[in-house]
Amino acid sequence: MYALVSYGVYLVVSIALTIWVAQTLSKNGLVFLTECFGHDRTLAESTNHLLVVGFYLVNLGWILLTLRFGAPPEDAVEAVRFLSSKIGIAVVALGLMHFFNMHAIARFGRKV
Repeated sequence: MYALVSYGVYLVVSIALTIWVAQTLSKNGLVFLTECFGHDRTLAESTNHLLVVGFYLVNLGWILLTLRFGAPPEDAVEAVRFLSSKIGIAVVALGLMHFFNMHAIARFGRKV
C-alpha cells in the first residue's frame, strides 16, 4: 500500500512541479529571449515554445524513467525517504535543464 501511494504522490508532485517550472520559465523567459534574438519577437516566441516542449519531454521522460529505480517503500518512514529522494532528483533535473537552456541561449543567441 505504501508503494502505490508513494508512486502516486511522486508522479503528481513531480509532474506538477514540471508544469509550474515550464510555465514560469516560459512567461519570464520571453523578455530574455527577445533581447537575445535582437528584438525579433516572432523568433523569440517560437524559440520559447520549442524550449517548453523540449523541457516537458526531457523532464517527464526522466520522471517516468526514475520510477523503476530504488526499492518500493514498505512503511511510512521508507515512504518519506522514497518521496524525498525521488522528488529531489526530479527537482535537480529541472534545475539542470533550466541552466542548460540558459547557457545555450546565452551562447548561441544573437545580440545586436
